[in-house]
Amino acid sequence: MIDIKTFRKAWSAQQKELRAALNDKTQQAHAIDLFMQQHSVLHSAKVSPVDWSYEDDLLDDLPEDKWRRIPPNGEHSIAWNIWLLARIEDATMNLLVAGQPQLFNEDNWQQRLNAPFINSGNDIPMADVVKLSEEVDVVALREYRTAVGKRTQVIISTLPFTDFKQKTEADRLQQIMDEGVLVPEAGSILEYWSRCTLAGLLLMPPTRHNLVHLNEVYTLKQRKL
Repeated sequence: MIDIKTFRKAWSAQQKELRAALNDKTQQAHAIDLFMQQHSVLHSAKVSPVDWSYEDDLLDDLPEDKWRRIPPNGEHSIAWNIWLLARIEDATMNLLVAGQPQLFNEDNWQQRLNAPFINSGNDIPMADVVKLSEEVDVVALREYRTAVGKRTQVIISTLPFTDFKQKTEADRLQQIMDEGVLVPEAGSILEYWSRCTLAGLLLMPPTRHNLVHLNEVYTLKQRKL
């Protein structure tokens, strides 16, 4: 059985190694390998075979009522966290890194998810958090996140030799707003992404952001009403 505290400590050490590799243009291949390792363990083993998956450990056999529950005085549900992770990774890796359409806009994902909106869930009214938590199809949500994870691994594994210090093109950033990924109230997130290099985008969101919110899922799972 994996000790979560030990896992988090080891993962954070690996994140430092990844950060260093991304900042060394002679280590691109090593950086990609490190990224794949860090990314894979934070997704279902259906994305890439791993000995242990943090997501699977948290979500396999989780009752649906726990997915949807928002604790008293709480702000989020487990469903909201997984929605946020999937939407943010989908948009940033496809629109910003690869310059290609979001997976969400293919294969009728909004209908399959029974999603009440298309935005990431950042800075939305509490009523919308509740609505998403109550209505989203949690089985489809895991399928969507798995599909996003697989797409990310294809994007990163096929990156041409490039400068990890380059920044995202302005038209790609504009697509984020044009396609409704962020509500206007979440504009500070777009501003943050505009300052990120490619290295920064690989650190946050598809690795560290995933860990942050899976840790929140872990906490929510432990809470009792």
